[in-house]
Amino acid sequence: MPLSPMNRREFVKKSAATGAAVAAAGTVAAAPAQAAEQKRDCHPRTWSFSILGTTDLHSHVFDWDYYKDAPYTDKAGNSVGVARVATLIKQQREAKGEDHVLLVDAGDIIQGTSLAYYFARVDPITGTDGKKGPKHPMAVAMNHMRYDAAALGNHEFNYGIDVLRKFEQQCHFPLLGANALDAKTLRPAFQPYTVKRIRVPGAPDIKVGILGLTNPGIALWDKDNVSGKMVFPGLVEQAKKYVPRLRALGCDVVFLTDHSGMDGSSSYGDSLPYVENASNLVAEQVPGIDAILVGHTHVEVPSYTVKNAETGEEVLLSEPYCWGYRLSVFDFELELHHGQWKVTSKKAQTLNPKDVAEDPEIKQLLEADHELVVKYVNTAVGTCTQDLSAADSCWKDVPIMDFIHKVQMESVKAGLSTSDAALPLISMAAPFSRTADIPKGNVTIKDIAGLYIYDNTLYGRKLTGAQLKDYLEYAAKYYHQVPAGTKVDTSTLTNANSFWDYMYDTAAGVDYEIDIAQAEGSRIKNLTYNGAPVADDQVFVVAVNNYRANGGSGYPHIASAPVAYSSTNEIRQLMIDYVTAKKTLDPADFAVTNWKLTQAGTPVF
Repeated sequence: MPLSPMNRREFVKKSAATGAAVAAAGTVAAAPAQAAEQKRDCHPRTWSFSILGTTDLHSHVFDWDYYKDAPYTDKAGNSVGVARVATLIKQQREAKGEDHVLLVDAGDIIQGTSLAYYFARVDPITGTDGKKGPKHPMAVAMNHMRYDAAALGNHEFNYGIDVLRKFEQQCHFPLLGANALDAKTLRPAFQPYTVKRIRVPGAPDIKVGILGLTNPGIALWDKDNVSGKMVFPGLVEQAKKYVPRLRALGCDVVFLTDHSGMDGSSSYGDSLPYVENASNLVAEQVPGIDAILVGHTHVEVPSYTVKNAETGEEVLLSEPYCWGYRLSVFDFELELHHGQWKVTSKKAQTLNPKDVAEDPEIKQLLEADHELVVKYVNTAVGTCTQDLSAADSCWKDVPIMDFIHKVQMESVKAGLSTSDAALPLISMAAPFSRTADIPKGNVTIKDIAGLYIYDNTLYGRKLTGAQLKDYLEYAAKYYHQVPAGTKVDTSTLTNANSFWDYMYDTAAGVDYEIDIAQAEGSRIKNLTYNGAPVADDQVFVVAVNNYRANGGSGYPHIASAPVAYSSTNEIRQLMIDYVTAKKTLDPADFAVTNWKLTQAGTPVF
């Protein structure tokens, strides 16, 4: 039987406890030098090696926040960037021996920062006007760090397959995706696996099979880039095909790198027949796997085990957070039995790079690229008449969110057919960053990029009034229920149902109330358009980003709704173009308070 999705809080609590136990037990890295020398005898019977893992790096090279134009800081004291992680990797190789360490990534490499955008759109690695493009900084860094393999992440597809293929060409290691198939032939469009050899003097090599699996959600989230070109079956289905193949090739260790979380959940509901976060299901349902490097969900899981249902063997999993916050370390011990290496023990932990220096060689290689991006994001595109903050955007209708809505609605309106232009137009947008702030005075690219942090493009889809109400009810489950007469605490009000900020859409163009005293499904009150109640059969054009339009976060109706408009232009760039053209960003041009929270009809704020 497959594992049932577990409560996220219980899962993280369990994984943290497991990680603490592993840390207390110590690691192979701490083994005395004498023991290491014994393992280099001419006829060794035991051997050890490690696989180091990163994931969700999202083009964080240096410990820098391009949106703030300053070194990265957060409340937890984390650092970001592969430059620091590279130092940890050097330490691991020095402690264990160069030939005892493999290095693997679990995907989401080439999207996520202004640096990523710059080398995909401003000075693209694919080149422009017949000129050869630059090398992607992440390819340069990861080649220098000597990665052995990386799984494809869903965000690898955000800039189109051409950019991804160029990045693949620039890498000295394979990008693995056993469940990324050519839509016509159903054959792997990328290398499914690689086999690495650990040299053991006087004994057979240890063969390590590394299988890469990506996220089925790509078919929804990047439909515009992959539809008709690639398909993405489930992780369990493809692992069942390839793990036996790796064992048949004589692999002594089978290691998976999955761009898929481990709680069995899917953000897209039943829109796809395959589970989004399936690493735990792979471990339980596919025999023959020793360990899995997990990605996609941006959590830290130092060490977690799942028992395989068929063999009873424990499969070891670890997820090293994201952005270079952590490095996963899998340590394996093996013994030689009748000419065959067998895993006798395995442990995992995560290491924190915040207290080590950035690798000076990576700094030397990529400092010039970094400075180009810093100059780009500090380019002023206009001025703003007052400070616009997103601090309260998750519970109040604030002007900075209306800026997004204004740009979306103007862009969609300009591209509608004559018949669709006669329909009422509304907009949906989510508060991606509570720390976003557009200051009074000069407005730079980084100010706008800090508000709209994703590379989403724009759609116009048609919903009926009844469907619109369903959509807004779905969004309203973001709030915890707070009975009338109970004080509302904003620190505990949001993110009910593991519904994160980027999943929560607010609407512009209609007026409505969200009654947080009511049960989920009965919260949207007084939904009106131009002062009149919205009729169930009334048809609206809804400006919405491609992620949501293609089924992201599981909103009802929108993925199957008729298309009235679509564009390949990023919403962020449309916002930059708006300010550039207007020269002045003035809330008087767009700020409208059209929604509010209530308790039994009484406004909360």
